[in-house]
Amino acid sequence: MNITILALEGCFDTGLTSVLDALTAANELALVMGIQTPGYQVSIVGMRREVRTAQGLRIPVTPYRPSPQPDWVIVPALGTKMPETLVPALDRPDVRDAVAALREWAAEGTSIAAACIGTFVLAESGLLDGGEATTTWWLTPLFRQRYPRVHLDAHRIIIPSGKLLTAGAGFSHVDLALWLIRQNNPKLASLVARYLIVDSRPSQGTYMISAHLAHADPLIERFDHWIRDRLDQPVTLDAAAAALATSKRTLTRRMRDTLGKTPISYIQDLRVERAAHLLRTSNHSVERIAEMVGYSDGTTLRTLLRRRLGQGIRDLRRQDAC
Repeated sequence: MNITILALEGCFDTGLTSVLDALTAANELALVMGIQTPGYQVSIVGMRREVRTAQGLRIPVTPYRPSPQPDWVIVPALGTKMPETLVPALDRPDVRDAVAALREWAAEGTSIAAACIGTFVLAESGLLDGGEATTTWWLTPLFRQRYPRVHLDAHRIIIPSGKLLTAGAGFSHVDLALWLIRQNNPKLASLVARYLIVDSRPSQGTYMISAHLAHADPLIERFDHWIRDRLDQPVTLDAAAAALATSKRTLTRRMRDTLGKTPISYIQDLRVERAAHLLRTSNHSVERIAEMVGYSDGTTLRTLLRRRLGQGIRDLRRQDAC
């Protein structure tokens, strides 16, 4: 399988190297273990003759050419982590050239993958419009605002959609590489994960910080504070809207447009977040923790944790023990 990694100026060092290391490990382990696989021929392409990572390391790149066509192109994250630096970066000449190159590759049938902030570069091309995608969790408000035609599900770590593949934040670059390996040989992918000590991460939900997302809108931030003070109490949308001097309709619309979820779903996120914290840091019983986050019994909490985080009580308690 021919894979091109598109390295842009200031790319996230770990994103680039983790993909390279995972694919190299796959080639080496397949040879040592006698696993039949097509292997991975990897090249690093840049839109300029010289590219440096976010940490200033020089990357030996091949300047972009329209051909030959690779099987896959991977776009690692840029090293810009916040909206105030990311938005200007997306307008850089080399990024605009990269967006045009992605369109050319896609038109010739090449599959394209992107992880973390690299998903913004892919989204700029319009190729994600109408399909499903994920992105780095803390930039979901910006992603929704900038690319409203993309069906975003930021809870998922990996989302394949046709000939496109997107992955979530930071170390999900490794999940992306393992997904590619798994398509050729699931046994080899499992072996690479074991050698690199990569655990299964079915959801980004475990890592999301709701308060960070709430900062994207003043009304949502006030809603966040109001709910956090009452997580152990029954709350209604009517009461929240009245306390915030707004309407249910306005609150619901702002939540949907900014975070892509309902106020009720956001309340559940906060309760799951606090419950997971208490499970890791306290000796309270599940029933007691359920009461502390506004649920009448532990069964409801267990179901919600499993659905939202892909983890059960024992998994969360074990994280604290480690």
